[in-house]
Amino acid sequence: MTQNMTRRNAFRVLGVGAATVVLGGVGGSRAFPAPADNAFESPLLFHSPKMVPFQDALPTLPTVSGSSLSVDAVSAAHRFHTDLPNVPTLAYHCGPTAQPGYLGPIIEGHADEPLTLRFSNRMGIHPIAQDMDTSLHGVTEGFRTATPMSLHLHGGVTPPESDGNPEQLTRPGESIVHHFPNGQEAATLWYHDHAMGITRVNVYAGLAGMYLLRDRFDTGLADNLLGLPSGEFEMPLVMQEKIFREDGHLSIRSTRIVPEGSWEGGAVGDVGLVNGVVWPELTVARGLYRFRIINAASYSVWSLHFENHMRFWVIGNDGGLLDAPVPVTSIRMAPGERYDLLVDFSGYDAGATVELRNDEAPPFQAAVIGAVTMPLLCRFRVGSARGFTGGVPTSLRGGAGPAPIEPIRLPTRVRTVTVSQPYALRNPPAIMSLNNLRYSDPDIEMPRPGTVEQWNIVNITPDPHPIHIHLVTFRILSRTPLRTVDYQVANPQPAIGIKWTPDPEGFLAGPAFPPAPWEAGWKDTVRVDGGTVTRIIVRFPTADELGFDPDATFARPADTSASEPSAEHGPMHDVHNGMDHSAGDLQGYVWHCHLLDHEDHDMMLKYRIVQ
Repeated sequence: MTQNMTRRNAFRVLGVGAATVVLGGVGGSRAFPAPADNAFESPLLFHSPKMVPFQDALPTLPTVSGSSLSVDAVSAAHRFHTDLPNVPTLAYHCGPTAQPGYLGPIIEGHADEPLTLRFSNRMGIHPIAQDMDTSLHGVTEGFRTATPMSLHLHGGVTPPESDGNPEQLTRPGESIVHHFPNGQEAATLWYHDHAMGITRVNVYAGLAGMYLLRDRFDTGLADNLLGLPSGEFEMPLVMQEKIFREDGHLSIRSTRIVPEGSWEGGAVGDVGLVNGVVWPELTVARGLYRFRIINAASYSVWSLHFENHMRFWVIGNDGGLLDAPVPVTSIRMAPGERYDLLVDFSGYDAGATVELRNDEAPPFQAAVIGAVTMPLLCRFRVGSARGFTGGVPTSLRGGAGPAPIEPIRLPTRVRTVTVSQPYALRNPPAIMSLNNLRYSDPDIEMPRPGTVEQWNIVNITPDPHPIHIHLVTFRILSRTPLRTVDYQVANPQPAIGIKWTPDPEGFLAGPAFPPAPWEAGWKDTVRVDGGTVTRIIVRFPTADELGFDPDATFARPADTSASEPSAEHGPMHDVHNGMDHSAGDLQGYVWHCHLLDHEDHDMMLKYRIVQ
């Protein structure tokens, strides 16, 4: 195979049938406790060392707050499991709190109380430098020892110069000051790295943290007006998946098909982590808990449920609270999404245990080379103490809470955008794309401020893609199956770099399905299932509403434009109205797939809000 072979191109060489013969079938999970002696292990995949689950307690992440904070990205070391050694990682450090060796502290903000955050890059040699791909977007060999970064507040309504633009790179020894207005309702946000071409390795190594925004209704205090659990009964859970090398070090590679240092397209982990620990256990009191959860994984969609299929309640998602709790026994959760849950342990005897599990199969293109379901995140052990004794609220908005969620608005414009995986003859042979474009291509979406738009997101791939739009929140209108082959035959896809957004009407394969009740609130990341048209309704705010100009220009870091371009992507530039800004100012926001490998190559585009 070629030196730049990607996993997603492997079937074009092997053929699906040949791959199946090589694999001999797909079996059970590798690293999950005590697999059967005859459990199949794909020879095409790397596997973590065997680890016994529930050996480590689920850690509580430190919390910081204030109107002015300093956050440093640093080289660190962390032990992910009792049976693993301390290994090199990255982490966010902030203030005098106990400093984590992985992830970052919980930052607590308050609605309408601005936060000034000084971000500094104090990192040394990257712990998984060998996994960087220097063919992507000006990534150079120097990034391995002097890695640039860009901090993004995911879900934040943030001025463009403080949004963590992927080209606004902070290099080792440098700092940047961000201003977060916090002019939005209480919600579960998170902050993470967003650097061009290397987001996946920076986040995977540890650069992620939770940002809890409070308001006068959802204060996080025991006397909050909504009657929600607080203090020790409110638990932030940062959930991920990982692959570990035999020596216990992190590896973002999942398959031997892809050479070291080459972009893979997405690695399915074989162990689950919560708050930086492999398969931890949390002792809970007999009462109601509030779990603030993030899917901070790089690749996998999870179908989350408790092993006994107990009922729990979803009370909020990306953009804040729902109108009322929604009872469920499972939810699907894609990378980048956040859900706010209530779980009741009051009916369990002391000593009882309940596992939080996943049964979502990996996408076909991973399963065909042997990837299997990562089945477990953590376990809860019920103690003897009584916990929060309040019940599940009957409502969350209206009355003592914030205003109810408004009805979905009628759009003034309908926009079709596409998600595809075109192939090229040159290396690397695969690219992930929005609108059949690369990030550097200038034909971007340019909505007007104050307008309501319907985006029809057409996914012609077989895989789910979580699509995240910076700055705004939106509502999911529907998902409709698509006759993808007919759609592509009638509308042949041109060469990469030519915008391709055919209307899907006439190629629909069934009725439109509304969003599940638990995802019907304000979202900033939507799961776009394979072979579907996902419709969302989004309103683009005005400068007066925001208190800042969303189309303001801001300075590009002085040496960013000196990055070496690759033959595949061309120079990192934005040619608009005949002007080349490759060494000039930056402008606008981005929208992208939140599968981080896809975001890096090349499923991310700019957009601007213009008059």
